[in-house]
Amino acid sequence: MSTGLVILIAVVALLAGAVGGFFLAKKTFENELEKNPPVNEDMLRMMMAQMGQKPSEKKIRQMMQNMQNQSKKAKK
Repeated sequence: MSTGLVILIAVVALLAGAVGGFFLAKKTFENELEKNPPVNEDMLRMMMAQMGQKPSEKKIRQMMQNMQNQSKKAKK
């Protein structure tokens, strides 16, 4: 085999691995965020309390639902 062919195969393999790794990491990251959202109900309560508000359970649920709807829209 010529040296040029070996280098070409190595570069193609490197690019294919980088692209495949990127998409695998992206998919894994999205799955982890879906399973473990960065904001949960307790965090919302704490943030609202810091802002001087007394959140009702209905308001907390509405905010969580809105955030979930926004994340679903962003995926599409």
